[in-house]
Amino acid sequence: MNQELTVGQLSEGQLIARFAPLLAEQSAASGESAESYQILGPGDDCAVVAAPDGRFVISTDTQVQGQDFALVWPSGVRSSGFDTGHKCATQNVADAAAMGAVPSSLVVSLTLPKNTPVRWVEDLARGLRAGTLACQAPQCHVVGGDLGAGGEISVTATVTGDLQGRDPVRRNGARPGDQVVLAGTVGRAAAGLDLLLDPALELGRDPQLDALVNSQLRPVSPTPWGARLAQSGATSMIDASDGLVRDLTRVATASGVEIVLNREALEELAQPLRPAGEILGQDPLHWVLNGGEDHGLLSTVPADRQLPAGVLRLGSVRAECTAATGVTHTERIWLEQTPVSQLPLGLRGRGWDHFESEDGF
Repeated sequence: MNQELTVGQLSEGQLIARFAPLLAEQSAASGESAESYQILGPGDDCAVVAAPDGRFVISTDTQVQGQDFALVWPSGVRSSGFDTGHKCATQNVADAAAMGAVPSSLVVSLTLPKNTPVRWVEDLARGLRAGTLACQAPQCHVVGGDLGAGGEISVTATVTGDLQGRDPVRRNGARPGDQVVLAGTVGRAAAGLDLLLDPALELGRDPQLDALVNSQLRPVSPTPWGARLAQSGATSMIDASDGLVRDLTRVATASGVEIVLNREALEELAQPLRPAGEILGQDPLHWVLNGGEDHGLLSTVPADRQLPAGVLRLGSVRAECTAATGVTHTERIWLEQTPVSQLPLGLRGRGWDHFESEDGF
């Protein structure tokens, strides 16, 4: 029986030669012809990326084995390098899009135990490119990075983005009267995570459940909608990576406003999650309110602006002191007439925080 080739059996140069060509492989296969921002790619000390605007946005995200992903989940599902690469691309291009920018490049740093299969790294390269294509960001290529050895797999990516002459859309611009909107979805990746963490489940038999699992393993962000919302006059925007309530609280706090959510719109998002909720004994609305990692784009837009097709209106922005109660308070997010902190226990949550979770995930 042949033993699988590991990264410890190759030099750094040999490993790069194995996976670097795969970063562009799917571009040719898909026939995509989007103009690239890359001027000089891997091979020198630095890459060179075009910045036609004269400015660029930049952000970094890290995935660590055992904290952000598992090679084998408690449910028995195996997570591939392709999954990790896909998710890495998605979470980074979503951050650029949330500023109203067009993602223009990725730089990826890998830390790998020496027993990591070379095949896993090759799949990671394929997943990185597939992720940018799935997020409709074909112009965003991996232009460089770094390799290192360590005790666990860690994947860090830095994304740049082109503002195309627009001002960046920040978190602090929401104004009373604005409508709160969502491009993409929320709740699906969180439902998928809970399915993956349940050792009693046998996945792979129900297409609805499998689709939720895939939303966790390979999320897709509606990247082009970032620029479209900016062009529609978005006053604030954020990547919904840590949960609807947690991320909208960041917008509301930065803007000095309150946000009122519409239950009917949230129930629409919860409907596809009901099969998982019945199996796990969970109210799907909990995932919608608190689940992260779908990488939808949450935005506030003036009430008189027409929304791009495919965007869901979730609620509205109001001034911090509510006329209904006459009381100034610190509660920022409401579900119609109820502050989220006073919702039933089954609907409350804190969203995702790396340092509040003892066991990862």
